[in-house]
Amino acid sequence: MSIATDPNAPGPHAITASTTASERTAPSAARNSHDTEAADVVKVLRTDGRLDRTTDPRIPHSDVLRLYKAMLRVRSLDERMTTLQRQGRIGFHLGSLGEEAAILGSAYAMRDQDWIFPGYRELGAALLRGMPIQRYVDNMLGNANDPARGRRRPDSYGWKAGRVNPISAASGAQITQAVGFAWAARMKRDDLAVLAYFGDGATSSNEFHNGLNFAGVFKAPVVFLCRNNGWATSTPTERQTGSATFAEKGIAYGIPSVRVDGNDLLAVIKVTQDAVERAARGEGATLIEAMTYRMGAPNSDDPRAPLAEEGLDAWRALDPIKRVRRHIERIQPWTDAHDKAIEVELAADLAAAFDLAENTPEPSLDSMFEDVFATPPWHLVEQREALKSVPRAGKH
Repeated sequence: MSIATDPNAPGPHAITASTTASERTAPSAARNSHDTEAADVVKVLRTDGRLDRTTDPRIPHSDVLRLYKAMLRVRSLDERMTTLQRQGRIGFHLGSLGEEAAILGSAYAMRDQDWIFPGYRELGAALLRGMPIQRYVDNMLGNANDPARGRRRPDSYGWKAGRVNPISAASGAQITQAVGFAWAARMKRDDLAVLAYFGDGATSSNEFHNGLNFAGVFKAPVVFLCRNNGWATSTPTERQTGSATFAEKGIAYGIPSVRVDGNDLLAVIKVTQDAVERAARGEGATLIEAMTYRMGAPNSDDPRAPLAEEGLDAWRALDPIKRVRRHIERIQPWTDAHDKAIEVELAADLAAAFDLAENTPEPSLDSMFEDVFATPPWHLVEQREALKSVPRAGKH
């Protein structure tokens, strides 16, 4: 399978300008589990764990196993962070329950020199690229070891060593940032691509249209990955767009697009690898619509997920973690005990990280005045000294 390099040149899985009006009449974009069965949706892993050899990216089994363990750890971490939020130990968390394959598969497909511009739900990508659990927990508590010094809301992670840009709170803001970064790299002739994650709701933002238009005109080496999980907080896809798919939105900007089963780890790897290869050849951006489903609440603040239970059962049957496990079981012995060991290890790592983070001091008052000016102006120096003379409020 290859992605068409010209939006007017059809490929076996490309969304092209030749799509007929009748094919665009009704959205079929991950609101129903059967939507992933459409002929244009790239798939590799069958539900029984067997592979489609025509689309298989043929990654080493050791890497499949590593990714499976990473998916389990991310899900277990999400569940534990939600519990901690309910207990009042953290203030906020956005999970990725059911979307692990779309996130980890695409992150794996990027090369070491490539950069990732995530949204809130792509913690798994940062962890896969080496961000320590301790770094994440320090951010969640906003202590003195938090690189943001407690100035940003929880889940505002970043990992420069792993080329993961800090997230932006505004929906879609990372899209134009990623395009600008990629365009600068192209001007410098650096061999790198940029992966920009966003949800289906961000396709209604100015940044989506500005970013894709610029990338289409200037051939910026960007992989746009839309996690179409059926909901933008509480807005379903049918109220988000009038187009039949999110992938076809690339047509207007001259960007080749592809739809992929977002619960199929290997399929996500395949289409992302193809997109990176296009970018590396200087052929510009690709828009990927990863069709998945948000099986949890919008965030930990609002447990009332606007989900229909009858629809959830069908998506649970397509659980990306169970799908990969069935594939692994066809190759080697694997039991629930193996899964449990991974969860126990994560629990121990998280407990140790929280123990250290909760015993780390809060950021100093002086830190409020840092990271803006190389040399603070006189009025900030005066304000800093005045603030230090006032007793600091205690914890509530």
